[in-house]
Amino acid sequence: MTWTLRISLLLFAIVLGVVTTIVLRKGRIPIKYSLLWYFCSVIIVLVAIIPFAMDFFADLLGFATISNLIIGILITLLLFLTMALTIITSGQKKKITLLIQEVSMLKNEVHKK
Repeated sequence: MTWTLRISLLLFAIVLGVVTTIVLRKGRIPIKYSLLWYFCSVIIVLVAIIPFAMDFFADLLGFATISNLIIGILITLLLFLTMALTIITSGQKKKITLLIQEVSMLKNEVHKK
């Protein structure tokens, strides 16, 4: 792994961590969701710090270069993030539907009186 790639990964992880912290402090996301983004930052830092492990995994998984493996890892992380956010959104949709039903029942009850 070249030094340029390692430094780029470290800078990306730092920027991701700083942006996550800023958004968290502004109250735009809860702590439990920010942990997912911090986890991604830690994974990226580990990839940048331990390049010999990346050589091993690149050979093991059949990637031609380490940069291709890193792109594969990042795409996989994005897929997992998308799945996690889809699960969260689905759960919120169910709660909103239930809340609408409860409010409608209460409105109906108030209008009857």
